[in-house]
Amino acid sequence: MSGFSDIYCAVPSPDRLCDRLFVALANPVRRRLLEILTRQPLSAGELSDRFDLSRPAVAEHLKVLREAGLVADEPRGRRRIYRLTAEPLTALGDWLHPFEKICRNQEGTQCERS
Repeated sequence: MSGFSDIYCAVPSPDRLCDRLFVALANPVRRRLLEILTRQPLSAGELSDRFDLSRPAVAEHLKVLREAGLVADEPRGRRRIYRLTAEPLTALGDWLHPFEKICRNQEGTQCERS
């Protein structure tokens, strides 16, 4: 049976990238923005039309997502078009993988899935 120290050593320490990702993903509006952007790249105005929020409020959420690396933007005329980026999600998956592995390998217990 594995002890706490074995489990602790197998879990990587979070870095600043993961911290920014968790902060960005903690907000339901930002998660919804990401869901919308899975369909197609959109401008801040087009995204704000899908919420009961002002454009400046949506722009602030997009700023947090951009700083976390979850979205990228590019100018198109007078607008900026936002699209998803995969790299941070891959890094987050890599960070989370050991937790899943530890959970699956624990003897006599099962991890609950919500």
